[in-house]
Amino acid sequence: MTRELGRNSRFSRRTFLAAAGGLGIAGLSGCTQSNPNDRSTAEPTEADSDGSGDDGGSGALSGEISIAGSSTVFPLASAMAERFEEQHSGVSTSLQSTGSGGGFANYFCTGQTDFNNASRPIQPEEEEQCASNDVEPVELKVATDALTVIVNNGNDFLGEGLTVEQLHEIWSAESPPETWADVNSEWPDEPLELYGPSDASGTYDYFIEAVLGEEGPGHRQDYAPTEQDRTIIQGVAGSEFAMGYLGFAYFSQNQDTVQAVPIKDGEGDYVEPSLDTALSGDYTPLSRPLFTYPKVSALAEEHIAEFARFWIENATDEAIVADEVGYVPLSEDERDEMLDTIDDAVEESA
Repeated sequence: MTRELGRNSRFSRRTFLAAAGGLGIAGLSGCTQSNPNDRSTAEPTEADSDGSGDDGGSGALSGEISIAGSSTVFPLASAMAERFEEQHSGVSTSLQSTGSGGGFANYFCTGQTDFNNASRPIQPEEEEQCASNDVEPVELKVATDALTVIVNNGNDFLGEGLTVEQLHEIWSAESPPETWADVNSEWPDEPLELYGPSDASGTYDYFIEAVLGEEGPGHRQDYAPTEQDRTIIQGVAGSEFAMGYLGFAYFSQNQDTVQAVPIKDGEGDYVEPSLDTALSGDYTPLSRPLFTYPKVSALAEEHIAEFARFWIENATDEAIVADEVGYVPLSEDERDEMLDTIDDAVEESA
């Protein structure tokens, strides 16, 4: 079965992701902002018609759900929340793109939100902050991403791509190169113009772990940090000698605007980021799991527990996760494991 990204999904992913990246905060049906990509008249998908969490249109479930966290997980959370609200008109979802760390520190661990999306696992200091506020997080894997390095379409000097060692050299805080020629003398003697996520982002944290090393000198700070992935795309598209990195879903919607860089890890081949290479494990070390974290106390509320189940039940759906959003779906075994985790947490919350 192919995992190529489809371009005839139920609504324009390009429009959705561009809007999401620009706004940073998405209001769903419970907010005053209207959704320009209303899919109420679209053909139902398998996920819509299988009865998962369906109340038969009675609207029996009601209440609010608040979600903050990762910009990478944001489009997947939005797709799931829209579908859930279509089936449960009494449920209102508020979704914010704050970065994984920003969501944990400022919203979830302070008790203000029900879920925190994350593009890396929760950190010990975040668990401590949560515990100090009687917030108990539940880790749910929702997809797999291929973190993507991008350059300008006019960049024709990288050849086959970049090695992990070159990525490390470019982005490390230790004697960071100022020009492309500082990395490779055959490359242009032009300044490196770098764009990437801020230090509140799980993508930033994962890049340090996978490329720079947690015990290393850290991430260089003379770059343009942002929590808006569209800003990274725009920055790289606007400069011939720019580079950035972000989640695969945002690149997939801008393949005509920027180009992805194949990565070589060790003695292996140069590998392009894709759903196939992320699934196979060939795209190393930049393939990564994506998470959402509900809190145990929130799962005591029926509408929140049902939304968590709905998300995981549909996390295996290739039409939603792969074709519409741009990530690798869960396997059936992973789905079943996550559903068991939810059931255990709901029992604990009772």
